[in-house]
Amino acid sequence: MPTIKLSATPKGNGYQATVTFPDGVSISSAETCPTIGEAIAAAAMKLLDMPDRLARLDQTGG
Repeated sequence: MPTIKLSATPKGNGYQATVTFPDGVSISSAETCPTIGEAIAAAAMKLLDMPDRLARLDQTGG
């Protein structure tokens, strides 16, 4: 099973989240959020806007 990593790092006066796929491709939330939870949610919402990327996970197992 592929591992998809969600991480949040401090940026400015808040946090920015990143989603990293098994092939090394990463996407980050464009905005800085005041909390880690909000940053993770923003990155997840961005991921939902990429259904082709999600479909490839099912087709290739990663």
